[in-house]
This record gives sequence, C-alpha cells and structure tokens, in this order.
Amino acid sequence: RAAAGRSGLAVDAATERVLAEQRDYYSARAGEYEDWWFRRGRYDHDVAVNARWFDDVARAEQALARFAPTGRVLELACGTGLWTEKLAGRADTLTAVDASAEVLALAQRKVPAANVEWVRADVFAWEPAQRYDVCFFSFWLSHVPGELAGRFWAKVARALAPGGRAFLIDSAVSERATARDHQRPRPGEHREARRLEDGREFRIVKHWFDARSLQRSIEQLGWSARIEGSEFFVYGEASPPRGS
Repeated sequence: RAAAGRSGLAVDAATERVLAEQRDYYSARAGEYEDWWFRRGRYDHDVAVNARWFDDVARAEQALARFAPTGRVLELACGTGLWTEKLAGRADTLTAVDASAEVLALAQRKVPAANVEWVRADVFAWEPAQRYDVCFFSFWLSHVPGELAGRFWAKVARALAPGGRAFLIDSAVSERATARDHQRPRPGEHREARRLEDGREFRIVKHWFDARSLQRSIEQLGWSARIEGSEFFVYGEASPPRGS
C-alpha cells in the first residue's frame, strides 16, 4: 500500500521507512562523514589505494571545472559542504539544500560565503521556487530509490531554466570505496547496512554505478548525458529533454 510519508511522495511503507532511516543515518553521521572523503580511520585502505582515491578526486574536480558551474546554481543534498565550497567560488548565487540540520551547520561554518542560501528541506519533498542555470548533486543519486528516479529527474528538469544543465558525481562499483567494516550487498540489491563509529547500524538506499549504464539510464528518461568513470567515481553532465 502506498503512503505519503515525510518525503511527501506516495511510496510504499517499506521505502518510506528506509528513507526515514537514511535521513537519520546522515544526521547521526555528520561529525564523522568527512572521514570517508579524506580516507581516515575505517576508510583508510592503505597508502596506494588512498593515493588512487585522491587522484580520482582530482579528476572529478577537473571535470567540474571544465563544466563551469556559473550563474544561478542549485546544489541538492549538499552535505557538509565539500562541494559547496567549490561551487560558491564560481556561482553568482548558490542555493544549497539538505534535510539534515547537523550537516548544514557544518557546511555553513565551512562555507561562510555571502552568495549562498542555505535551505533545510527533504530533497524529495522540496520544490524549487525559482529556476537555475545549473543543478549539481554529489553522492545523492545513489541514495534515490529506483522507483523514485524518474520523479527525481523530473524535479531537476523543473528546477532548470531554459538551457540549464545538471552535473553529478557519485559512487562507482568498488570494494574499497566505503569503510572496511561495511558489507557490500549482493548484485541487484540496493539496500545496505551502514555502521557508525559508535556501533549503531542503519539501513540506507545505495546504488553503485558504472558510467555506461548510468548514462544509458539517464538517456532513457529523455535526457542527454555524458558520464565518465574512474575506479571510485562516476561523474558528468546531463541536459533535460527539450521543452521540459
């Protein structure tokens, strides 16, 4: 049976539960989130693997620089501001949206830029009040349930002004992208158990992508897309269907 939960979408009860647990997980993880990005603690896989990770980070940053996210920019699920910091330096204005008060507080301290508007809202329920030249989201699409992917991309299209573009960065299939004590699900499963430093466990939505399949899935929704892949990441740009 479908129900309209906190996400504001009509989804089945099991999906709404995992979305609620996912929101709780990222709020609880706020203080240790960047250990993943900077390869600290449980995310430190060894010097060689970490070096490949940071090489891939540099390539993703270069791809975003070539994309040139200028004008009115929207960032969905901004998290602790790792990419907000880069976007704010290029955008005329930047709207950064996230559901978690805890991560927004960290992001605001990191990015005290006057051109950033911070919005606390569930991305699934939030609707844009204006249109943007660029919509950016990093490590968010992998947390969108498959049954909501079409609606999510339709929202991105509504948020974009004519000629607007989207840029995404996300997780490639890799055994060493996450913490050493996280278990990868079997192929075809898109729910994962995640553990915090204090031992608490949460179930979240998680897709692992390869560039070719992700590009094809975006194009099947009528978008044009150019997605690249590296060992740890997929990233690239997409443009909505004409007339959307």
